[in-house]
Amino acid sequence: MNTPDDMENGTNEEAFEPAVPLTELQRAAGRVREQVHRVIVGQQGLVDQLLIALLSDGHVLIEGAPGLAKTLTAKLLARCVRTGFSRIQFTPDLMPTDLIGTSVFDPRTTEFTFRPG
Repeated sequence: MNTPDDMENGTNEEAFEPAVPLTELQRAAGRVREQVHRVIVGQQGLVDQLLIALLSDGHVLIEGAPGLAKTLTAKLLARCVRTGFSRIQFTPDLMPTDLIGTSVFDPRTTEFTFRPG
């Protein structure tokens, strides 16, 4: 059994077992990077940051001047990992409920119903 002292001293014997071996994950990330770079030139940092966000279950806001292939890069990455892609064009009047939805009170049933964004 591990005591708090063991954990504090870094002597915890229980090792974390990743779901996917690190070498396999590195190879897969390299293949994705290679596929994206076949189409996109000069965005290595962006691609690496997108991969980090993807692998860590994070979120990304891509900002930049027009014509830097931001949308195309994200679309290619989504295609490489076989997932969906959607783009949101921000405007000054965009509200969070426009994206995630909201609960609306229905007086006939006296209940709230969810309306997706």
